This record gives sequence, structure tokens and C-alpha cells, in this order.
Amino acid sequence: MLLRKRQIKLETERLTLRLPRHADFRAWTALRAASADFLKPWEPSWASDHLSRKSFTGRVYWAQRALNEASAVPLFIFRRSDDALLGAITLDNIRRGPAQAGTLGYWIGAAHARQGYMHEAIEVMVHYAFRGLDLSRVEAACLPENTASRGVLEKTGFKYEGVAQSYLQINGRWRNHVLYAHLRHDRRGRTETG
Repeated sequence: MLLRKRQIKLETERLTLRLPRHADFRAWTALRAASADFLKPWEPSWASDHLSRKSFTGRVYWAQRALNEASAVPLFIFRRSDDALLGAITLDNIRRGPAQAGTLGYWIGAAHARQGYMHEAIEVMVHYAFRGLDLSRVEAACLPENTASRGVLEKTGFKYEGVAQSYLQINGRWRNHVLYAHLRHDRRGRTETG
């Protein structure tokens, strides 16, 4: 029996967010390669075949499978005016039952940073998480010194919740992360950041 492929497309004034496709390989590879110095300090170490077609094909299949299994919503971010690939955003580790939560991750190409694109992408993804998926909580984490990431999270309604020790391996080292969360029905006041 063949599984029906689920599709998703989220749109904002300037952006279209959709699943990666095999045809996106060249744009993705070019953007990641051009942004390597910008991205690597904030990401897990890239595998030796990170920019290969085989690796990208695995990414495309994983994205479709994760969406079909309702475990993640991995989307590429495109500028609507020219269909340029800008980056990606993923709502991952979706937990049902009493948690009703997911974890947000994202990256943007160096040439597109600080233009408000990620702010727009996060807002539409959080809206989809709450309204489309009926989640109660969206979590995010970043390195304490990543002021740009912290700023965009805070501007989109995420609140600081604390520090996780040795949370993820980033660029080959176990690193502490600051934790943020956005609640569907947030009754918390403003929090102090670390």
C-alpha cells in the first residue's frame, strides 16, 4: 500500500514555507556553502558529505516521512518575490498526550540575516503549531552568546526559562543552551533573561 504524501504550505506577506523537494538541491547546497562560516559556530558539526546530493536526498525523504508520521514539520523558507531559498525552520520532536509540545529549530543564509525573514517564519510556524496542530507549547534553545537568535525568539513571544547544561554538541563541543518557550495560553509576565 502506498502512503499518501502529506503536503503543507505556509505563507506570509513575504515568505512561502514548504517541504524540501529534490529540485531544491542546488539552491540549498549553494546557500549552505556560501553561509558556512556564518552557520557553523551555531550548528552541530557538518558531516563530510553534508553538502552532497545523497545527504540532501536523505533530508528530503526524512522531511516527508516526519510530516506523514506527525513527528516534525520541516520546511524550507522561500522569498515569495523571487522564490529564493532563504533558510529553513523545523518544528521537531512533536509530543502528544499530556505534553502537546514541539521544539523549534531554524537557520537562515548569511545574505538574508537581519532582514526580518526569520521573525516572519517563526511567527507563522508558531501560529501553525497552535492553530493547525493544536499544540500548547513550542520550545526553542540557542547558545547564550547567540544574541541574534535570542532577540528573534524574544521578539516573537518566546520567554526565557533557564539554562540547560551540555544540551547539544555544537561545532564539535558539548555546549550549554538558554531555553525559551512560547505558550499557547501564556499567563506569565515578562521574564528576566540570563
